[in-house]
Amino acid sequence: MTSLSDVFTSLQPAWRYIETIVQKNSRRVVDAFRQSGLSTQDLQGTTGYGYGDRGRDILDRIVAEIFGCPAGLLRAQWVSGTHALTTTLRAFGPQTQRIWLANGRVYDTLAGVIAQLSREWGWEIIALPTQSDGRPAWDRVREKPNPGDIVYIQRSRGYEPRPAWGPQDIRPVIEWAHQGGAYAVVDNCYGEFTQPEEPGHWGADLVVGSLMKNAGGAIAPTGAYVAGQEALVEKVADQLIAPGIGREVGATHPYQRLLAQGLFLAPLLVGEALMGGLYLSAKAEALGIPVDPPVSQWDRNDIVVSLELGRPERIVRFCQAIQAWSPVDAHVTPEPWAMPGYPNAVIMAAGGFVAGASLELSADAPMREPYRVYVQGGINRWHTLLAVDQAFQAALD
Repeated sequence: MTSLSDVFTSLQPAWRYIETIVQKNSRRVVDAFRQSGLSTQDLQGTTGYGYGDRGRDILDRIVAEIFGCPAGLLRAQWVSGTHALTTTLRAFGPQTQRIWLANGRVYDTLAGVIAQLSREWGWEIIALPTQSDGRPAWDRVREKPNPGDIVYIQRSRGYEPRPAWGPQDIRPVIEWAHQGGAYAVVDNCYGEFTQPEEPGHWGADLVVGSLMKNAGGAIAPTGAYVAGQEALVEKVADQLIAPGIGREVGATHPYQRLLAQGLFLAPLLVGEALMGGLYLSAKAEALGIPVDPPVSQWDRNDIVVSLELGRPERIVRFCQAIQAWSPVDAHVTPEPWAMPGYPNAVIMAAGGFVAGASLELSADAPMREPYRVYVQGGINRWHTLLAVDQAFQAALD
């Protein structure tokens, strides 16, 4: 097999490029924190109803600033990105007539949510046409959205063979949505801090993401965020808690410091994940394994790397090796299982310090052709290099 040192040497220019992204994002995050007035006492959190939680309100403002929006909402009460997105979509209510899916098919768990909203409220679901490379096909778009419609943009690939979307893809969709008076909602999961700006800077009306992924910095134990227009964020808060009190309540103890510290560290740790992902792409190409994105793509829009291993047993061996080289639960042997919300059995390797947090090195795959495994995260690039080498060796033996 190609040695670690050979691939490592070729990656130095790409890693230096990623460091420039980390530097820019760190500056934005540091500025948001230092100008916020956050104090030691604010990190203690509250119990009960959480009335008058100054730290919670400050973190909301920090989130808004980081993601380029007028308002923000950071809450441990959300259990996942899908939960936060469901709350966000339901906040628009039955008066919404149509939801436009800018990327075509959405990922498995959210597809069920959107289908349920369509049945419950009569929403019409329209998938915008895409090119063979997964990007918008504007020449085939024959309609425009109506005022009040939702244009949903999924930044990451999910389990689809398409690239993650960056500003060059998302900006035109947002502009098109606004031309028709529709709201642009960006699912930012896996994409935070991979670029020097966030979707709020590109004009998104709402930006949604999970703290179990990039934005939690591998420290937040749960939760999610929403940032966007003031009135829309208020509606989302009311949907999460109760009308009229949504942003004013919600206990934060013992999570407050962990949420804040994870968000602060996120740019650095996302950089580590991107560097590990570049190594994964380089190693796959050296072994002749189809990989997306390729190692030549330094400019990445999420932390996910897709490998086409071609056979189910290779998928299983690859994921089991990733688990065996994890810091937690390395003794566990993952197997495919019927995971709720997915039409196929799924195998997941995730041996991180926060259960299921996919900024930490993880690998998962639906057990269906063409048998792709999706690798994400890695908060220590050197750990990623070691684990990836072992996973390829196990899969290809």
